[in-house]
Amino acid sequence: MSNGRVIKFKDVTYDPHKDLAVLKPSEKLEGGLEIHGEGDIKVGVQVYTWGYPLGYNGPAPLLTVGFLSGFIARRVNERVVVKHLVVNSAFNPGNSGGPLFVSGDDRVIGVVVSKHLPMPPFIKSAIEALRRNQTGVVFKAVNEKGEEITFVESQIVAEILEYYRSLTQVVIGEAVAGSEVISFLGEIGIIP
Repeated sequence: MSNGRVIKFKDVTYDPHKDLAVLKPSEKLEGGLEIHGEGDIKVGVQVYTWGYPLGYNGPAPLLTVGFLSGFIARRVNERVVVKHLVVNSAFNPGNSGGPLFVSGDDRVIGVVVSKHLPMPPFIKSAIEALRRNQTGVVFKAVNEKGEEITFVESQIVAEILEYYRSLTQVVIGEAVAGSEVISFLGEIGIIP
């Protein structure tokens, strides 16, 4: 927590279709946020989230502000459709899982899940070909877990391209709608 206190969790429930997880703390926590089922929220309102984008690890999260651009339904499979809010804001890795609020209101209208990074299919397939290639000059390194890894130059080029693509600031992101969050909580027996 922001005061340095460590909270342990006794259970985690995850819904891969909605890309949401609930962490159940081992002790009762006071306070919390209200979840709003975005029915009366209009396109064009200012929204914001807090998070730790792009590896930022300061003591407090950073503010990211944008506007609600629209609503879409993401088809997960033939049976599952998940409602998303489309936001023109600079969401980045590290914002995911953060609450999305309407400015001036402390109710959660969604949970940040992704940013749009359009890529033509031929470029995506070229990067995948580089990643799968195993011929060329072989390099050895140690990953963040201390394990030795082996790769060829084309694989490192693919990783660098993906890394810089993830830093791209296409200012369109998505959040799972508050109604989906409420539905997920209800499915696992939590009344918001």
